Parts: sequence; structure tokens; C-alpha cells
Amino acid sequence: MKFQMLWLGLVLIAVKTYAAKQGKNTTIPALIVFGDSIMDTGNNNGLHTILKCNFPPYGKDFPGGYATGRFSDGRVPSDLIAEKLGLTKTLPAYMNLNLKPEDLLQGVTFASGGTGYDPLTAKMMSVISVWDQLTYFKQYISTIKQHFGEEKAQNILDHSFFLVVSSSNDLAHTFLAQSYKYDRTSYANFLADSATKFVRELHKLGARKIGVFSAVPVGCVPLQRTMFGGLFTRRCNKPLNKMAKQFNARLSPALDSLDKELDGVIFYIDVYDTLLDIIQNPAKYGFEVANRGCCGKSTLAISYLCNSLNPFTCSNSSAYVFWDSYHPTERAYQVIVDKLLAKYLSKIY
Repeated sequence: MKFQMLWLGLVLIAVKTYAAKQGKNTTIPALIVFGDSIMDTGNNNGLHTILKCNFPPYGKDFPGGYATGRFSDGRVPSDLIAEKLGLTKTLPAYMNLNLKPEDLLQGVTFASGGTGYDPLTAKMMSVISVWDQLTYFKQYISTIKQHFGEEKAQNILDHSFFLVVSSSNDLAHTFLAQSYKYDRTSYANFLADSATKFVRELHKLGARKIGVFSAVPVGCVPLQRTMFGGLFTRRCNKPLNKMAKQFNARLSPALDSLDKELDGVIFYIDVYDTLLDIIQNPAKYGFEVANRGCCGKSTLAISYLCNSLNPFTCSNSSAYVFWDSYHPTERAYQVIVDKLLAKYLSKIY
């Protein structure tokens, strides 16, 4: 009996030692997010921009039914990922004036709806550029140091999950304004190179666990189908999806190279195939509608065009892949997040 207990004890010690070497005992203290409307939880509310959603029916499925500035019927991926990491059910927007220092400890999102890797994108929409988001991040770390000390700030830098999500607005909108000097391929490459530069700058500021979303099949959102997919057929905008794939083809190996060059972990997160499969096979995931948004049941409803005056907003948003003409529903986001975390979560532990 004593021999068996000794043997069991040695096994447990070996398992714990192996886990420690693999970093499996490391907790994630915070989630820090940069990007666009997919991850924005209210940073645009106080900006002078038309890209806002802090009014009904946005937020109709959010706890309490509040329109918080999230571009969806409920929570968005930044919230859902934070919950999966055991941090919080709703990730605060950094620009929320009511935030207290202790509210910053489990992370924030700097994301701003309408922004992109191209500085012109944010300028056109009067929102916060990803590069300005880095400036706010410096401010965030300074606040942590001031109120909680250098050691706490360093722990956040070393062990938090940093997530970067952008490119849709650049590809879908800004390319047209930049087409006098770029073709589709060179613009996609420019964006991927900009994303790589952003990650390098974020690493210089101390981030050590960085995940970067791929471009999504933005040519298949309802708005693009309506404008470029044919009046009656409303197919996906294939040239736009091709640009997204070119961006991904350039970004993925660039991030692999950064991961080898720099300390910590830097990795590419393929969202394109996951969302495309949901759009092409909605019934497989329990959805009924994938080519129109729930809000107004319309093909052209986003921001102020998605409002409480429209009597046609669906009652069951969970049956729809898209909430408005551009953004998925909370349920679609949940499906995406579950699939992505199942595939990539082990990289940050």
C-alpha cells in the first residue's frame, strides 16, 4: 500500500512538473483587444462619428436589453472570449468615462467600429485608428502601474491575451479611395504588412501572447451582397472575398516569422473559413437566415439605419447569422468563438 501511495505521489509530481514546463499552470490575468466594430464594446459612443449603435434595437438581447455601443443584438466576441477565459462576462470599453482603475485589471477593449489598418480608414469615419489605440494602451499600462504597481503591470504584459482584429473596413470601403495607387492585390498586401507592423509595435510595448484574426469573407455580408451581388441573386462579392484571401495569404506566414523572431507567442487565427461555413451552411449550425440581417429584416441596415422606428426587426435574432447588414448576431459570434477557442486556446497557456 505504501509503495502504491509513493508511486502515485511520484506520478503527480511528474505531471505537475511537466505542466509547469509547458506553461499550463499560468493563468490569463486579462484580455486586451485592439480592432474594429467586431470587438468594440462602446468606444465610439463619445465620438463625433456616424458609426454608432448606442440606441435600440441594438442591444435588445444584451443583459437588461441595453444598447451599450456594441454592434450586435447582444454581446460581441471580446465579451465572449473574456468569459471563456474566466475573466468577465462583459469586457469594458477603454473610453468609458465611468471606468475605475480596478475595472481595468481584467482587461479592456480599445477597438473602435469603422477603423482599420490603413490610417485613412479611421480618418474617413472619424473613429479611433489602431495606431491611436496603441497610444491608449500605453496610457492603460501607466494607469495600472500608478494604482497597482510595476509587478502587476508586468504580469499583465507577460501573461495576458492580446487580440488584434481588423481589415474588413479597409477592404470593403477604403480600397475604393486608395485604388488610384493600389490594385486589389497590392492593397491587400499593404494591409497585411501594416498588420504585421502593428503586432511588432505591440510586442515592443511588452505584449507577449498575441493572436491576430484573419480577414473574414466580408464580400458575403448582407450589405455587400445587396450592393455588388446582383439585384435578384444577391451573391457574395467574389472580388472582395479574393482580396480578403490575399490579405490572409500574406499575413499568416508573416506572423509565423514574427513568432520565430520574437519572444512570447504570436499566432494567426483563421476566422475566414469558420464564418464562411456558417454563411454557406446555416442550417448546420441551427440558423435559418444568412443573407439578410435581423434588424429591419433588411439588406441595408447598419448604425443609424438600424433603429427603433423600423417595424420589421425580427423577434428571434438567434435564427439569423447577421444582426444588421454587416455584423453577426451574438449567437453567431458564440458559434465562431467556440470553434476558434477549441482550436487556438492551447497556444496561450
